[in-house]
Amino acid sequence: MPDYSVKKDDKIYVAGHRGLVGSAITQKLLEDGYARVIGRTHAELDLLNQREVVRFFEEERPDVVVLAAAKVGGIHANHTKPAEFAYENMQIQCNVIKAAHDFQAKKLLFLGSTCIYPRLAPQPIQESSLLTGPLEETNEAYAIAKIAGLEMCRFFKRQYGDDFISCMPANLYGPRDNYDLEGSHVLPAMIRRFHEAKADRRESVELWGTGTPLREFLYVDDMAAACVFLLEHYSGEQHVNIGTGQEVSIGKLAQLVKETVGYQGKIRWNASMPDGTPRKLTDVSKLNHMGWRHAIELEEGIRLAYEWFADNIDKARV
Repeated sequence: MPDYSVKKDDKIYVAGHRGLVGSAITQKLLEDGYARVIGRTHAELDLLNQREVVRFFEEERPDVVVLAAAKVGGIHANHTKPAEFAYENMQIQCNVIKAAHDFQAKKLLFLGSTCIYPRLAPQPIQESSLLTGPLEETNEAYAIAKIAGLEMCRFFKRQYGDDFISCMPANLYGPRDNYDLEGSHVLPAMIRRFHEAKADRRESVELWGTGTPLREFLYVDDMAAACVFLLEHYSGEQHVNIGTGQEVSIGKLAQLVKETVGYQGKIRWNASMPDGTPRKLTDVSKLNHMGWRHAIELEEGIRLAYEWFADNIDKARV
């Protein structure tokens, strides 16, 4: 199939449309005038079930597929449930990508994660760093699954000419994030911990690690804008990094969240717990050269994320 730029009247299926990533992409597509955006809840469509996925594609015949559905979590969840992370993510990817090919979707966008890169990759990390060294052990299973997904898209493009593309967002945060402390990522976990500590008037908050690792954070609405941009402008075989090209230490991040929440107590670092990858900054020059750049800086993004959490705590995923 030839390279394809998504059209306003395309039927676009967003897999994982209720999650942090999928809901932001769905919202952006609708705002930009894509009126035929569809999604299915897990109760309506189990993406682990190949028969259900085939039946859905046979009935709906989407023109464009955005594969944002995944089993995700922070260091603790990844480290303690590697088999689940590997199996469920690879099963979802295999089912959706194969069905998109079989039912002749014109374009597919696969969303990965920057954890696909080697633990000690040269910084900032270029797309070409993939598979050049060992992965970070604490999220190895998830990373391997995501690598399999983006490579599968590349292989389908190479063998069949399918316009299946991939992108690798930096650490995401924003509205509708997961605030369950057993499975959440670092920033939403901090928001919840400081919010509860403030409400309970605790003297201190314990955070994992040393606070020294460096991370890059991307507000989810910026990620969504980049994904729509790629659907409209990109058909290359190589995956594309999505990020800000800016980094912050976990310690500085904790201070920013603490100040945003208005917590007055102390931070205690539990150095016996894992830090994860020492540094993870993406090289976003490829996407910038195409004409896209992020709009929301970290301090504003944290404020927006906390405002959403505080206003929706009764229905947030906690």
